[in-house]
Amino acid sequence: MRESGRAVAGRRPRAGAVEAAERIRAAGGFDAPLGVVLGTGLGGLADRLDDAWAIASRDTGWLASSTATGHRGCLVCGRLQGRPVVMLQGRVHAYEGFPPETLTRGIELLVALGARTLLLTNASGGLRPDMQSGELLVMNDHLDFVAEPWGDALEPVESVVAPTPGRWYAPALVTRALKAAWAAGGPARQGVYAYLLGPSYETRAEYRMLRVMGADAVGMSTVPEVVAGRLMGLDVAAVSVVTNVARPDAPDLTDAEEVIRLAADAAEGVWAIVQAVLDELGPVERV
Repeated sequence: MRESGRAVAGRRPRAGAVEAAERIRAAGGFDAPLGVVLGTGLGGLADRLDDAWAIASRDTGWLASSTATGHRGCLVCGRLQGRPVVMLQGRVHAYEGFPPETLTRGIELLVALGARTLLLTNASGGLRPDMQSGELLVMNDHLDFVAEPWGDALEPVESVVAPTPGRWYAPALVTRALKAAWAAGGPARQGVYAYLLGPSYETRAEYRMLRVMGADAVGMSTVPEVVAGRLMGLDVAAVSVVTNVARPDAPDLTDAEEVIRLAADAAEGVWAIVQAVLDELGPVERV
């Protein structure tokens, strides 16, 4: 088993994910060392892949279909600079009524398709007064206020030491992502993401509490995927598009359509990070 940071793989995808991967290969999809989850408003990035092959989530026989606005619900196999990548256009959320075992299915499928590095993206609300809409937060830690047993449904691997919760995000990928975002010309920083259940946005009191607790942004996804990925031995990076900035003493109205538009506006910086993370993998066999 490959060691990454302080964790070694103690889980693997369930049989359903492995079987879905086999069906995808038979239908024309292919494996890739980099798996990417495209969050709210960012699904269009998969359209930039060359030689793309796509399947609807519902047709995989494994993934659930998202009901959330701005999540296309497709798996796309393609190539970037000749190297294979698999992307999920959207994800499912706990607030849609899905149980913990469903929230990790996308990551299990990416692993079954050969992923050894995982890049997660989402849209969030910024919590720091000096933030601006469209800024990228490269996650270096998180606060999990939902705290379900995200890895319990995964298949255990015998005779392997379970991961020690510690460094969830690969430091080398955090550094690489930040440099790529800055080179793309947009504002970016690293920081802590707070995961809340949703679907309602936070109250002013909750914004103040989250600031005191050290969070830099708040959202309703991603952490279950981080935990599942690390349990399966992946190197994980995550970037959040700050679509609105919480100012408890001067609150603005925010709706889902505005969040989608602002996330899409930050697509160039996120795309630069996708390329940078792929470069971090080094030479990759072309398929």
